[in-house]
This record gives sequence, structure tokens and C-alpha cells, in this order.
Amino acid sequence: MVIIKEYRVVLPCTVEEYQVGQLFSVAEASKNETGGGDGIEVLVNEPYEKDGEKGQYTHKIYHIANKVPGFLRRLAPANALEFHEKAWNAYPYCRTIVTNEYMKDNFIIKIETWHKPDLGTIENVHKLDSYTWKDVTVVPIDIADRSQVSAADYKESEDPACFKSTKTCRGPLGPNWKKELVNSQNRMCAYKLVTVNFKWWGLQKRVENLIHEQEKRIFTNFHRQLFCTIDKWVDLTMDDIRRMEEETQKELADLREKGNLRGTSAADA
Repeated sequence: MVIIKEYRVVLPCTVEEYQVGQLFSVAEASKNETGGGDGIEVLVNEPYEKDGEKGQYTHKIYHIANKVPGFLRRLAPANALEFHEKAWNAYPYCRTIVTNEYMKDNFIIKIETWHKPDLGTIENVHKLDSYTWKDVTVVPIDIADRSQVSAADYKESEDPACFKSTKTCRGPLGPNWKKELVNSQNRMCAYKLVTVNFKWWGLQKRVENLIHEQEKRIFTNFHRQLFCTIDKWVDLTMDDIRRMEEETQKELADLREKGNLRGTSAADA
């Protein structure tokens, strides 16, 4: 059975600000996860237009051979430890597909995101049919809730409950920070619908649940970092971001070839 969950991430910024902040944070996170042969390789980053939809298309490969336990690395074929991510960013709607060439149609992660100027109160924002929607689990993510972050992932510099922006005066986020945003324009929610399909007899449900655990971990840590770096990106334009992405693409290639292994590994979970 395919497991579908909708993660709702509320943030104290506008939908327009988030577009820049997300792309800035993706570029920074990519560098932090790349080195020692592993990490992110950007194959394509270009505008697209298809069937009335237009935005930015990216194709990346995630190399993780050195980030998995040794026994798995010895057993798995080389292409089993490479994941292809294709993303169509027609903001405020984005669609991402992650596949694996070794498993082919037996493995897919689909992430569809709507960014809305609200506090996560829209039901079925992705307009699924009623039969599918009734089996979707809604998972709220509170970026200021320390209990949602593992000890291994916690950094005080990336804690919204401790951070105060000097440029926007937002933060620190207290226990009632979402209620305080009710009458604010600086609010939005990322509705992330994640579909995981892993077809492997005897392992399907276990692996699909593990993948969802990792997705929640990634969404939580990423958005905590995004808010706590707001002073670095809030004044940037989309032209600044595109230049940054070009520079990052070249830097990632150098890091994979020459840098040391870095970033999140399976042992950290």
C-alpha cells in the first residue's frame, strides 16, 4: 500500500519572501551535504514551459554511497546508491519526483507543494479525490518545537525559539507564535504532499515508513535553518538567486571531487 502524508509547515514570512528563502537555503544545504565523492550533482537548471505551466526545471543526482552503512555499500550495485531528483518549480506550486535507476518503477517519491498565505488551515489543498484523501495523514510541523528535533540535529544557531532577526525583527518564536500571526501579513504555509512507493516484498511498509520519517526530519531541519538565516536572504532578488545557483553548481562539482565527506548520514538518524 502506497503511504501518502501531507506535511504542513507554517512560517513567519510571506509567500513571496519564501520563494527566495527556499532557493537560497537549498543552495546552502546542497553545499553542506556534498564532499568526498558523495553529495549533489546538478545536471540541469533551466526555465521550462509545458501545457500552460512555466517555471524552473532542475535535474539533480544525489550520490550517497559513502553515507550508508558499509555492509549495504558492499551489497548494493553502484546505481542503487544514486537517486535522481527532477523538479518543476512553477511557484507557488512545485512538483518533485525522486527515482532510482536500479529499482526503476519499484521506487518513487513524489512531493507536491502548494505555498499559501495562511496558517495551514486549508483541507485537501491538492484537490485529491475523496477516496484518496481519506487515507492521507496530515502531519503539522512546528519549526519552533524543540521536541521535533533530534539531539544529533539540534543547533542553537538554527533554533527559531532562540533566533531574532535584526533586519525583520521577527523571532524568537515563543510557544504561541502561530496564534500571534493570525492578524499578520507575514505568514504562510507550505503544504507538502508526499507519496512514497517502494515495491519490495516483505520490506515495503517498513521502508515507506522510514522514508516518511526522513522526509519529516528533512522538512523540519530545513525550515528551521531557513528562518534562522532570513537576514542573509531577505534582501536578495530572484536575479541574485539565479547567479548564486550558477556559482553553486560549479562549487558542488569541485566539492564532490576534492572535498571531505560531509552532511547527514544514515548513522545520524
